[in-house]
Amino acid sequence: MDKKYDQLNIHQKMELLISEMVDKEVRFRDAMKEFQKIYIGMSARKYKANKTKMAKALGVHRNTLHNLTKALKIKRLPSS
Repeated sequence: MDKKYDQLNIHQKMELLISEMVDKEVRFRDAMKEFQKIYIGMSARKYKANKTKMAKALGVHRNTLHNLTKALKIKRLPSS
């Protein structure tokens, strides 16, 4: 990865990504859905798909996490 990019904080990195998405006219709803899928997927890998640990780390109730995965049509959480 570019050394310059590594020196940016999370806000600056997100601004770059969002700027690219706006340029490509990615719809807000699609962007949010994709963000949630990736965020939940990465959490699943870190916590080996343990929904209790994932929910705690994400700051949501376990039932909320279950409902999110169902709404996002995430059939199977990656565990590694």
